[in-house]
Amino acid sequence: MTIEFRNADPSEYREALDVVSTAFLDRPNLDALAEAVRERWDPARTWIAVDGTRIAGVFHSWPTEVTVPGGSTLTAAAVGPVTVLPTHRRRGILRGLAAAEDRAIRERGEAVGLLHASEYGIYGRYGYGPATRAADWSIKTVAAGKVHGAASGSIELLAAADAATASTLKAVFDASRRRHPGEIARRDRDWDLYLGIEEAPWGSRWKGWVAVHRDDAGEPDGYVRYTAESTEHDLLPGGTLAVNEIVGLTEAAYAGLLRFVLEVDLVQTVKLENRPETERARWLVGNARAVSNGASWDSVWVRLFDVRAALEARRYERPGRLVLEVIDDGAPDGRQCLLLEADADGARCTTTDRSPDLTVPVAALGAAYLGGTRLRDIVVATGVDEHRDGALAQADALFRTVDEPYCSTHF
Repeated sequence: MTIEFRNADPSEYREALDVVSTAFLDRPNLDALAEAVRERWDPARTWIAVDGTRIAGVFHSWPTEVTVPGGSTLTAAAVGPVTVLPTHRRRGILRGLAAAEDRAIRERGEAVGLLHASEYGIYGRYGYGPATRAADWSIKTVAAGKVHGAASGSIELLAAADAATASTLKAVFDASRRRHPGEIARRDRDWDLYLGIEEAPWGSRWKGWVAVHRDDAGEPDGYVRYTAESTEHDLLPGGTLAVNEIVGLTEAAYAGLLRFVLEVDLVQTVKLENRPETERARWLVGNARAVSNGASWDSVWVRLFDVRAALEARRYERPGRLVLEVIDDGAPDGRQCLLLEADADGARCTTTDRSPDLTVPVAALGAAYLGGTRLRDIVVATGVDEHRDGALAQADALFRTVDEPYCSTHF
């Protein structure tokens, strides 16, 4: 039977979510979940694959913007959830769903697509590349010693599930995310879940604490959200404090918040969740050996849909001139040739009929775009054609950034 790919009607959301939960091995309250997403999912951005009368696959996205190197932002489609029933694997369903949304993204004029991949080997086939990484960190409080630098400003505990607290945190986060490549704009529903204002449709509610750092003038310039578990070992405190999120607009604000969580009573271990691989905490404490890196993973995958606009929007930390041929199944003729010129005044990217210096798949370019993944590394898997000696090394250096891109928002 032929598979039909089309936009979902809100009346079909419950069945679509049943497909999602089946594929992701979960059993939430589908009625509550469907009711919640009915207000949030745009039918025009929700694609389903229908086999006869049954939904067999789902592909959803929502609009956001992403900060790119240099501080500019680009319109983006944040993709998720994406899934196919286990009974319908290897029938081209995911490819059909992705193609439908890819066309819609281009029609909407969104420059890039973003997603978190449940499995590493899937999305490279659809033009996405691993662009940011994240890691969990652990700090032994007794061994860490003092946080370097003199304390400044003040720390204040705020009521978590409170509109005023949400407003304060939103303002700080928005200022921060515009400074850091890879960060995206958050939806109001993200804040409702992060602060425990709303119970998650899958049945849990965040229960923790919020502390804000204020500068010497009393203005909020950082915050931390955390949960904790109190335990004892041989009658000694052995609690674990999990930092769900920590944001500082200045080094002093970040250090002040780190100092605060390390000094909370009854805590033996502080865990920093979903942080950059270049986490600053190890350098801010007196004993760097007290800070260890646990799991790390590929975080946000990037696909460039408007390659020319994306390349021109970001800034480059060194000058360069390069003719790139980008292979992209979704683009007209499956490829485009672009002249990229970067200098201190910015970047210019134009179509050209010149012979390319380098031919790269769009997935490799997406991986390298934010500056965190080395082009020379990702092309080991994706392939590359170097038409001029040294072109790959030049492109690798051109796209790299000193600061690691990072996304603190999971979607």
